[in-house]
Amino acid sequence: MMLKVASIFSKSASASAYYLSRRIYPNSKSHFSTASPFANSRVPNSHHFCTAPEQRESIHYDVVIVGAGPAGLSAAIRLKQMCIEKGADLSVCVVEKGGEVGAHILSGNVFEPRALDELIPQWKQQQAPISTPVSSDKFWFLTKNRAISLPSPFDNKGNYVISLSQLVRWMGEKAEELGVEIYPGFAASEILYDANNKVIGIGTNDMGISKDGSEKENFQRGVEVKGRVTLLAEGCRGSLSEQIMKKYNLREKGGAEHQTYALGIKEVWEVDEQKHQPGTVLHTLGWPLDHKTYGGSFLYHMKDKQISIGLVVALNYQNPFMNPYEEFQKLKHHPAIKPLLEGGTVIQYGARTLNEGGIQSVPYPVFPGGAIIGCSAGFLNVPKIKGTHTAMKSGMLAAEATFGVLHEGLGMDTYWDALRNSWIWQELYKARNYRPAFEYGLIPGLALSGLEHYIFRGRHPITLKHGKPDHEATNAAQLHSPIDYPKADGVLSFDVPTSLHRSNTNHDHDQPPHLRLRDPKIPELTNLPVYAAPETRYCPARVYEYVGEQNQLKLQINAQNCLHCKACDIKDPKQNIEWTVPEGGGGPGYSVM
Repeated sequence: MMLKVASIFSKSASASAYYLSRRIYPNSKSHFSTASPFANSRVPNSHHFCTAPEQRESIHYDVVIVGAGPAGLSAAIRLKQMCIEKGADLSVCVVEKGGEVGAHILSGNVFEPRALDELIPQWKQQQAPISTPVSSDKFWFLTKNRAISLPSPFDNKGNYVISLSQLVRWMGEKAEELGVEIYPGFAASEILYDANNKVIGIGTNDMGISKDGSEKENFQRGVEVKGRVTLLAEGCRGSLSEQIMKKYNLREKGGAEHQTYALGIKEVWEVDEQKHQPGTVLHTLGWPLDHKTYGGSFLYHMKDKQISIGLVVALNYQNPFMNPYEEFQKLKHHPAIKPLLEGGTVIQYGARTLNEGGIQSVPYPVFPGGAIIGCSAGFLNVPKIKGTHTAMKSGMLAAEATFGVLHEGLGMDTYWDALRNSWIWQELYKARNYRPAFEYGLIPGLALSGLEHYIFRGRHPITLKHGKPDHEATNAAQLHSPIDYPKADGVLSFDVPTSLHRSNTNHDHDQPPHLRLRDPKIPELTNLPVYAAPETRYCPARVYEYVGEQNQLKLQINAQNCLHCKACDIKDPKQNIEWTVPEGGGGPGYSVM
């Protein structure tokens, strides 16, 4: 049984506000149970609707959280827990651009339950979808035809192989039970400020606008969701978080370097029961990537005869002819991997960027009126290949700071202090030199990271710096040769349209493009002649293609294909592509990722 988004509004709300809540997906449903105590509740007095002619609806809360991922939901849950502990009453709202909670969540995921143990100690008794403990941990170096076993640098004892999209659905239910209001299908498209430049909430985008900008029959203005505190939990390369970091110079204020990123491409397969070994974890380095490109693959045995397999490619790769999607297709044909997949079926496909900058790239996370949490700030532990536990903990710390602001009159900068005194900071400090070590190539990177792991154990007095920003790392095409990728066989490897169908991606075709060119001339004048059109290769959804006659090629943007991975916003050589949110509810529809 499911609960429609509309049911979170009370019958006493204005008719237009009620319609607004219905218009996202009139025939679709969110993941929440009809047993929710908020299915038919009234809107609490602590927030209310305001209307005026030609203005947007305005809803007021104590705390507004953007993004129903691990960080955002952990913050929401912790806030409500503190309300119970302290006898307070704070209204908490979470807006989520995915059509359902979890629909845009993609991760490996070998889950470390440390933060969840703190947040919900009884998670096992409360039937969290965490049931497959890691049973073995392997690490291979791949050549084209061989798999060389190496000592595993990972310590996954006590960790679990999970689907993160399923876990956040469960977390959403826990948050709702505590009184958090969650609005799936609402895309936060702008930050709201007061006269003193303080953040006072977010605005969702207008719905029912055609490609040419005209209003369609179903046009509805966006809604203003205002809060005394706003927490941004958009995930890696969050569009609003990036705006906030630039506006308030948060990288400079925190003494942070630029962020560095990777693109993760993943499939979930159902394989033969004889080949399935629940809890088996495998990581690889080497082939199919060249020795100048940082990255590797993962293969995790989940429950129910499912395995997740993926390739992570650092986006500071140099060769503009490299295609991460095609490199992933090659990986599945490796002699050590192919036998496991043969006879199996792909259930789902997806892609997402991830932060790899570590502690060197964490910005000052507090701004007037709120804070940045989770992967929007960037707390991934690179050598662990884990960021969910740190994202959750950051959300919990931000919630405690927020409660202090609203209930005890403290400052939000207590969040920054708490971060630096937490186990997040300890982890990231010890891990800080692994990723930049590979700036020197695969073999030197292995040597330096081995020293860091086994000898110095994170205590080396020197902190290495990152190289160029990812977009600047792309070389001119004349320095490289085109790569001839094998044709997909339709058994182990697949073309992009086939994979895209498995992602359940859907956008209304008749809406303004959410992928915008700052200068429409750059693709034809620079990207195509100098870099051989890299956007046609780094995008794992074939959003970008050049069409027309050979001497008059023009860039065509197929925005309806977009997986919301954000690779284009990061890797475009001239930073000419701006990723913005499409209409709420659009994008992938992940269920087991």
